[in-house]
Order: sequence, then C-alpha cells, then structure tokens
Amino acid sequence: MQKGFTVKVWNSKELPADWFRRQQADQKATEELEINVKAIINEVRASGDGALVEFALKFDKAELSLRELKVKPREIKEAYNKTSPQQISALKFMQQKVNNFQKQLLTQTDIKTTNDGISVQTVLRPIESVGCYVPGGQAAYPSTLVMNAVPAKVAGVPRIVVCSPSDAKGKVNPLVLVAADICGVDEVYRVGGAQAIAALAYGTKTIMSVRKIVGPGSKYVTAAKVLVSTDVAIDMPAGPSEVLVLADESADARLIAFDMISQAEHGGDSVAGVITTSEKVAKNVQENLAKVASSTGRSEKISEALAKYGFIIVCSSMEEAIGLVNQFAAEHLEVMTTNPKELAEKLTAGLILLGPYSPVALSDYGSGTNHVLPTGGFAQSFSGLSAFDFMRRVSIVESTRVGLERVKDSIKVLTEAENLPNHYKAIMARLEK
Repeated sequence: MQKGFTVKVWNSKELPADWFRRQQADQKATEELEINVKAIINEVRASGDGALVEFALKFDKAELSLRELKVKPREIKEAYNKTSPQQISALKFMQQKVNNFQKQLLTQTDIKTTNDGISVQTVLRPIESVGCYVPGGQAAYPSTLVMNAVPAKVAGVPRIVVCSPSDAKGKVNPLVLVAADICGVDEVYRVGGAQAIAALAYGTKTIMSVRKIVGPGSKYVTAAKVLVSTDVAIDMPAGPSEVLVLADESADARLIAFDMISQAEHGGDSVAGVITTSEKVAKNVQENLAKVASSTGRSEKISEALAKYGFIIVCSSMEEAIGLVNQFAAEHLEVMTTNPKELAEKLTAGLILLGPYSPVALSDYGSGTNHVLPTGGFAQSFSGLSAFDFMRRVSIVESTRVGLERVKDSIKVLTEAENLPNHYKAIMARLEK
C-alpha cells in the first residue's frame, strides 16, 4: 500500500456542483479515447481476422494464428482438467441460481387483454444471436460469463457467442472455458478489447456478426460498444465497476471498509465511496481503510483505485444523503442504516443491497441476481442485464368487426388532426362492405 495512503473525508457542503460527474468522468470516453477506439474498429472492419491477430499481439502480447482465434472443443475439455471440482461445483451453483431467477422473471410477462372486440397480446421472441464480452487476460471472470450467457439461454437465443482476451501464451482462462461449457455457449473466441466488439458488430471471416452485444469491460470496450450501437444493439454502457455505501450512525465501519476494498481490487479505475450522516462512521471508515488495505492482497491495485476514486462524504441529514446517492446513481448501492427497507424505494442504483449481510460479493456470486449493471450514472435510465435484454416484445392485435366499429370515430378524429386521411379510409373500407 502506498505510504501515507488515505481516503479523503468531504463535508457535503464542500462538494462542487459537478463533483460526482467529474468523479465518474474517467469512466466515459474522452475525445482522444474515442478516436483511438474508432481507429481499432475501422481496422477490424477493413482487415478482419488479420487485424484481430495483430491487436492480440499488440495489446495482449499473444502470438496467434488465424486458426487459433476460435477456441476448439478439445481446449474446453482440457480446461476441466485445469479446474478443481470445487470450482466446477461453484460455477454450476451460480449457473443454477441465475437460471432459476431469470426463469421466474419470464413467468410475469404473459400479457393478453380483450376489450370491446379487440384482443391485444404481447409475446416474447428471442434475438437470433448475441455476443457476450467477458473481460480476461490478467484475471479470470467466469462469473461474468455466467451473468451474460445464462439469461440469453433462458430467453432461448439460438446462437450465443463469447469473446474474451487470452493471456500472453494465447490461452483463455480455463475457468472461463468451463463456465462457457456449463452455460451452453455455442462459440468462444480468444479476442478482447475494442477489436472484439468490432468483430461481433461487423463480422470477420472467422467470427460471424451478432444482433446484440452485451457485457462489461474497460473504457475501450465501453466506448466501442457505444460507437457500434448505431449498427448493432447493445445492452448498456457498463464500464469500470462502482460501489456506493449509504450509512447512518448504526453502520459497521469495518464492514464498509472491507466492501470498498473488495470493490477497489477490480482495478485502478474502480469507484468506491461512502455517503453517511455520521462523522464518527466517516472517520472510522477512513481509519479501517488504511488499516485493512495495508495488509491485504492486491494492495497496489487497491491503493491506486482508492487514492483516485475513493471518497467519504458526510451529510447533515438523511434526506441530503439520499439526494446525493441518487445523483451518483451507482452501479452497486449498499444501504447500511437502521431502516434500509424503508429507504430502498427512495433510492436510485443499478442494484440495491440492504443491511449488513448483503455485500456486493453476495450479488456477484450467490444471490442469483445479475451483476452486469449500468455504471457512470447510467443507472438513472438503464437496468441490469436480464433475460428481457435477449428478447423482442411483439404485440399481436386481432379485432372483430364490432370492435373496429366501436373505435372508428376516435380514429377519424386523430387521422384528420394529423392529416392522414387514408388511414381512416383503410378503416372504412372494411366497414362499408
């Protein structure tokens, strides 16, 4: 841990009006980053597989041939030999939990109404193909693969593709490959970064394009998703991860520190913050962060994230704290107060975790909820990934002659108001028979 490391405590009155947005600004594409990502996308569109091989060497230090872009079935079988029985069991447990939760979601979507001779029904149809991005290279994220692929499988998507970067030896992490097999993924490619997003969007000789791209990633991946979204659907801008803790005087500062540290170990651009009504809790969190972080693993990465994106804010009231929480609209929001359930309906976040026994780690690995969530304030307008993201809603309408008769006068008024007379004539042509 860096010598003299500390997370600053702010009084809410000291914060500039745009402080939160500046805190999240680095999570979004700068002009320079966007230019670089556009260049990568254009190169993939122009050179296809050759560009993917070149970028694998440039960014992942992996020497790949064109034939090695796609992961072969034998590699997935071999991955099981490199994975412990406990890891396989844990992945199957997570797959089942997420699968059950997503299936339950879909039971609430059968909508059909009949009124005055007009029947309206909404049905769900799966998207024909999706590309799931799974970060990798230096670390393994099999849980992200589960969160991406299982909802797609539950939705009935016939072609599920995974792209994940390899290590310098050209190997995709065996845990990721085992997770892909457990989740029924159809194709896996050792391609990462913005170039993977470009390949999924526009296709190459090896990788056929998909209808929708989902999954979190670096700033480059997020920028690439936004740039290709004019040509292919995406889930959301899901960039570097965030946790925000809302706490009052009853909160355990030690637990808050552990949760901030666990968030910071994702990487140097992770955001971890606390908004509290208690100066005592704020001070204790600050002290616990310095104490725990200095003796934990991955301390250098944690130090980088907390030094740049860690914060503690003290508010004069819970109402003020709630206002700041909703302004930030964090990816993960932990509520450690005496009345977390009462506050939940007032709060905005990608995922809300209530009470001291509901850390982010629970939602990441054991609750069945999805941890692919909007970041950078996008929780104000986006939801977390679910089976709904892999389906199209189609309305089916059927009217009787009587039903059409009953609404024709209202239709006439509106078609005249919008100067579309032939719309009404199409109605009357049926009724004048």
